[in-house]
Amino acid sequence: MRSMLLLAAAVAALSGPAAAQAPASAPADLRAAIAADYDANLGALWEHLHRNPELSTLEVRTAARMAQELRALGYDVTTGVGGNGVVAVLRNGPGPTVMLRADMDGLPIREETGLPWASTVTQVDTDGVEKPVMHACGHDVHMTALIGAARQMMARRGAWSGTLVLIGQPAEEGVRGARAMLEDGLYTRFPKPDYALGFHVKAGLPAGHVQVPEAIAYSSSDSLSMTVRGVGGHGASPHMTVDPVVMASYIVVALQTLRSREISPLEGAVVTVGSIHGGARANIIPDEVELQLTLRADSPEVRTHLRAGVERIARNTALALNAPEDRLPIVRQPSAGVPPVINDTPLALRLRQVIADGMGADVLVSPPRTSMGAEDFALYGQPETGVKAVFFDVGGTAPEHLAEAAPHHSSHFRIEPRPAVTTGVEAMTLSAMSLLPKR
Repeated sequence: MRSMLLLAAAVAALSGPAAAQAPASAPADLRAAIAADYDANLGALWEHLHRNPELSTLEVRTAARMAQELRALGYDVTTGVGGNGVVAVLRNGPGPTVMLRADMDGLPIREETGLPWASTVTQVDTDGVEKPVMHACGHDVHMTALIGAARQMMARRGAWSGTLVLIGQPAEEGVRGARAMLEDGLYTRFPKPDYALGFHVKAGLPAGHVQVPEAIAYSSSDSLSMTVRGVGGHGASPHMTVDPVVMASYIVVALQTLRSREISPLEGAVVTVGSIHGGARANIIPDEVELQLTLRADSPEVRTHLRAGVERIARNTALALNAPEDRLPIVRQPSAGVPPVINDTPLALRLRQVIADGMGADVLVSPPRTSMGAEDFALYGQPETGVKAVFFDVGGTAPEHLAEAAPHHSSHFRIEPRPAVTTGVEAMTLSAMSLLPKR
């Protein structure tokens, strides 16, 4: 009975506004406190966020809920930063500033998991089309863990000194939100961090485990569009045309030599043409063909080389196929893209040890990378900012289900919420507290 009363007291101490007044020593066991918080608060919060996703730049209700949770804990909260961004600040004496980040947006996907908490909502997107919405990339886990870490850091504020900044970021899926928040004064209107931390839940990692890359965590991403221009005409008289379909086909194939013949095989790089559209009928040679590309790289140098290479190959292929000088391909980059996420290596090694010491060495895993996904978290730690940044991964799938785990951005994507959230809270709390001096 006494143990039940103690557990109830721990839950009460971590619930709602009272958490802001909890002494630093209550509760002493971080893992037990997080488990109690999940039962009392975080589990219900995760389910609410999962059932009610919102699309990129439209995260109005989600941002309001995040602001509500953080204000209830006693943080100084500002909304509307870079669109729907939320910034919460806790000034707790002299010392460095640590920033923790979570992204908030969902994806235009109809959930087909069949789970009791599956999303059934739709939302009118920025293009005016109503679409189904799903948290098919785990941002619900990130937000819930941020609130959990906020509660633990507030409860322990007697044990550390410095400033904590928490952000709920919009529009990660379109790699726009981080840039928007920075351009809206994230590092000037609010305390500029010395350290920036964030994590991504991963369906391909076992739940309860953490991966802290020493350097490359995620790749750069640049989306390009290309208009391949020719001289159209009748399909029966191709000699009287400059065929942009043939030209585009040559360009698509030639672009692959950027990866295979111009970049070291030991370097990460991807050139993918994901869309090609041109023409209307079999016997008409069109004037134009449209291509859409994605470029991925693991270093700024390779990123620059790929971008310039696309322009060079498109232009010279067109010239070789007799395109007029005034009809050469037009390459556009509609958005700025993002650089690779390159962790500060000394900080990554330091936090890896902190997590091993606090959670057990067996929690850490280091599987090989299997994709070149991108993350706009990269912008928070660019060299010119002077901010040391580390982005890590938290496992989200029960070990016995790893073989059949659906990938991110799938309608069947699912995460085991309890171990994913609690592991994320524990890793973020331990990491943040290790960077702030003890009182």
